[in-house]
Amino acid sequence: MMPKVVFMGTPDFAVGSLDAIVQAGFPVVGVVTVPDRATGRGLKLTQSPVKQYAITHGLPLLQPEKLRDPDFQTALKSWEADIFVVVAFRMLPQSVWAMPPMGTFNLHASLLPQYRGAAPINWAIINGEHETGVTTFLLNERIDEGNILMQESTPITPDDNAESLHDRLATIGSRLVVETLHGLSNGTLQGRRQETTETLHSAPKIFKADCAIDWRQPGQRIVDFVRGLSPYPAATMTLMDGKGEIQSFKVYDVTFEPSQNSIIGELSTDQKTFQKVGVADGFIHIASLQLSGKKRINISEFLRGYDIKDWKVII
Repeated sequence: MMPKVVFMGTPDFAVGSLDAIVQAGFPVVGVVTVPDRATGRGLKLTQSPVKQYAITHGLPLLQPEKLRDPDFQTALKSWEADIFVVVAFRMLPQSVWAMPPMGTFNLHASLLPQYRGAAPINWAIINGEHETGVTTFLLNERIDEGNILMQESTPITPDDNAESLHDRLATIGSRLVVETLHGLSNGTLQGRRQETTETLHSAPKIFKADCAIDWRQPGQRIVDFVRGLSPYPAATMTLMDGKGEIQSFKVYDVTFEPSQNSIIGELSTDQKTFQKVGVADGFIHIASLQLSGKKRINISEFLRGYDIKDWKVII
């Protein structure tokens, strides 16, 4: 008999896993997601992608402000789930994750114990990794440190950015969630402790201040940094235009040209097809960018609208 499942999640990354659970025939007795949030300039209330899926498929829904709220926990317990599945949600208190008889497991977008934290996809690319993956693991009182249930790896290609890797890991992860549910249901799957003898990389939340490009870094490091933040939250650079005014940009796509003749922070352009910035070991060519308050465009479009020959990079 298939266990009754409560699913907890918020963003697009989680929707594929919820759908895979539903399509596999597991009874989803309820969904937990965040409350609707006011977003955009008009502060319109926006539903999470997981909520939208739950409504479309007629699944019972809870949206607690606080996970320790007794009313929420009473309602959650009333669903009488056998197991909770968590994908891209909030940290759960023990009174929640210990509630179901089969426990609670989480899908994490890294090969644990590497890249514990809120932004594993971004940091794996930023750090120049060639491989990552997804892990299902049992929740305990320590963040991302519970016993591993299943893992699957995937290469990080030179063409990957945070978006493409996100989408691939979401697909792999949704399959792994279902396989994990089957393994726990039939008793063939046992958790194993995370081995932490190797050097561990963390994946802390990324803030706006973390997104500025450091032009003093080697070129490949900068390429990986831009890829790891593209398209969101996006790497940033600051220029001073010919009038002495500061212009801020998001940078989405770059390439690296090795050279021994570069000057760090020097901006070069033919004012038609290329804009490059000198770095420690060559030049970074900027392929697409977005001026603050404008839309994303390629470099040729940008150069047709702006004369940047006298602009300077703020390092």
